[in-house]
Amino acid sequence: MNYEIKLDHNKSIILCKSCANFIYLYGTMNTNIVVSLDTRRSKKGGLYPLVLRLGHNERTTTIPLKISIAEKDWDEQTRKVKKTYVGTESVSRINNIIQKNKADAMDIILKLQESQQLARLSVVEVRDRIVKKNTSTSFFTYASQCIEELKGSNRIGTARSYQGVSDVLTTYVDEKDLSFKDITFQFLKRFENYHLSKGNGYNGLAVYMRTIRAIYNKAMKEGIIEKEFYPFDDYKIRTTPTEKRALEWKLLAKIIDKKLKPEHPLFNARNYFVASYMMYGMNYTDMAFLKKEDIVDGRVLYRRKKTSKLYDIKITPALDTILSYYISLNKDSQFVFPILKREQIYLQYKDIQWDRKRYNKKLKALATDCKIGANLTSYVSRHSFATQAMLLEIPLNAISTMLGHSSLKTTEVYLKSLPNNILDNYNEKIIQQHLKPNQRSKVK
Repeated sequence: MNYEIKLDHNKSIILCKSCANFIYLYGTMNTNIVVSLDTRRSKKGGLYPLVLRLGHNERTTTIPLKISIAEKDWDEQTRKVKKTYVGTESVSRINNIIQKNKADAMDIILKLQESQQLARLSVVEVRDRIVKKNTSTSFFTYASQCIEELKGSNRIGTARSYQGVSDVLTTYVDEKDLSFKDITFQFLKRFENYHLSKGNGYNGLAVYMRTIRAIYNKAMKEGIIEKEFYPFDDYKIRTTPTEKRALEWKLLAKIIDKKLKPEHPLFNARNYFVASYMMYGMNYTDMAFLKKEDIVDGRVLYRRKKTSKLYDIKITPALDTILSYYISLNKDSQFVFPILKREQIYLQYKDIQWDRKRYNKKLKALATDCKIGANLTSYVSRHSFATQAMLLEIPLNAISTMLGHSSLKTTEVYLKSLPNNILDNYNEKIIQQHLKPNQRSKVK
């Protein structure tokens, strides 16, 4: 479809839709960009840098083009390098590079205008969108920047996840670069096949895919890649049902009632498991970072590392016995449990990773010692707490709050594998309410 643009003196021109949109958007924007010689910043040999001068909402800033020339070689009227410039074999090529940089910047500005983001951004934020778009279209470069930012804010767990997926993708593409535009639906399917061909499962793949999606979403918000290239509208992340992790109460009681002496090799494993269970299923990372100063007036007050949610848990006598033992064990340490060995935050996460592996091995031995056939891991105490809470008919939203979940859907994942006898009892209750009193005894 074409559009007629009226000019003066009863003249008009016919434009295609895209050209008409360009003129309309450009005419309504309070933003412009021009090529300029920055004579305020003299370099060696009397040269001056060429810049893109960005004007937005009555503010200006510059974007360097990494080209410097003498003032005599710059045509201010045409905004081009003159043919007199002898610093290159082709002046035309330099002018083409300059115009391409300007056109790329203008394309970003127009897309910000189309998406109604431009008016809300400052001139510095617009400049950053342009600069990042030109330098960070590499998925690996951008992921690396995110990792450093996460480390700087002590979000080490997320940083390790980003680094893990970056390492896996680097191996997959044989150490070649990977742009955001390369991550298409077809690319994700090929990576899926590669992952599964190595004998890995869908749940491990889902962890990688969610991380790739998180990095991609962040890049879209920063204007590094456009929404039109987003592959996760078509690619759906799959998971498969996991092995039931929650223990029935009679099995939990075996661990809770187990009496071990401090010199017993499973002493710490049993105590960590029970303490986790009694503190709303506290995960291993939060146990490692639990400080003695978090124990206040008979309560545990701490902020969860993953979600920053603040917890306030009453200490029961059984829990107090465990906490008191470890608090007095190493009086020089600020932490309750003897898990962290080093001071630097990144090394502390390595301490946790190593100690959790050792802890899981001890839990397997504890399961054997307690004659528990289920696979006992550090996650079981958390899942068991959630399941037992539900069986006691504690409301789902309360369980979700105790676990620190931001969504009830996450809590439902914890509770999806109920014992068959519990389901039978629920089914019996449903049937009973529809029967007459003289028929109910026949069903039992």
